[in-house]
Amino acid sequence: MSHARARSSAPGAQFLDPEVLARIDNLELLARTVVHGFLNGLHRAPHLGLSMDFAEHRPYVPGDDIRHLDWKLFGRTDRHYLKQYEAETNADVVALLDVSASMSYGSGPVSKIDYARFLTACLLHFSRKQRDRVGLVTFDTEVVEYVPASARNLELALHMLDRANPGRPGELRPALLQCAERLARRGMVFLVSDFYEEPDVIMESLSLLKGRGHDLMIFHLLDPAERELPGEGSTTFQDLETEEITPVVPEQLRAGYKEMIEAHVAALRERCTGNRIDYVLLDTSQPLDHALFRYLTIRERKARGR
Repeated sequence: MSHARARSSAPGAQFLDPEVLARIDNLELLARTVVHGFLNGLHRAPHLGLSMDFAEHRPYVPGDDIRHLDWKLFGRTDRHYLKQYEAETNADVVALLDVSASMSYGSGPVSKIDYARFLTACLLHFSRKQRDRVGLVTFDTEVVEYVPASARNLELALHMLDRANPGRPGELRPALLQCAERLARRGMVFLVSDFYEEPDVIMESLSLLKGRGHDLMIFHLLDPAERELPGEGSTTFQDLETEEITPVVPEQLRAGYKEMIEAHVAALRERCTGNRIDYVLLDTSQPLDHALFRYLTIRERKARGR
């Protein structure tokens, strides 16, 4: 079954297409290429309303020390901005990547784990460009690999991403409990997973991180086939975590299945919003600029809210 692919109109969009990225076997080169193309596209599209200087300035709010006002910037923009120094703007940005067995699924040329690697590498590279300390955790039912947040650990994190291969079944709660114990310093945490657990269990698991004071952002990653249930005639489905095989007729299940997936997504989005957790739904056919733009928007909002 063919799937309609959302194409980006941004400059350099060809470097954001996951099928194109799958041909690049060097993850560091991939991340550098994507982030460079994405940022160039933003600079050429000022109507998007995003400032690329947010890591260096923030808007003035009453009570701020006026000695730190940037008067040159005021002359250009007619708005008051404060200079932010490196010690104020640097943050820990840690990626949590689900490497449980279900992440190996792919109905097309790009599997969920492939897309998750691309996305995670790009977000870490972008964060390092903003002078953040970056780290990585991969997990299934427990922490598999851990790279502490550091200004020097991007290369190591990308190396670990290259080695990330789904194998065992996953369970969020014990894995995120271990993550929370390792991430003692508050920072920004983004989590990439297909979230195949009940919303109550997911939210309880996420609260282990949120309760430690982290800014939390989740990328809910699905394959297009997982959202649509394609196929004609009798076939079989295999659970990649339990290896159980079930005979099905997709046409008979499709409507109910899509309702179930949509309800799951809606419940997760609503509960994340209610708990001040940023939620982004992605599928593996989407160019990466959607996720990068959402990440940048959320980062800028948090920077201005400090």
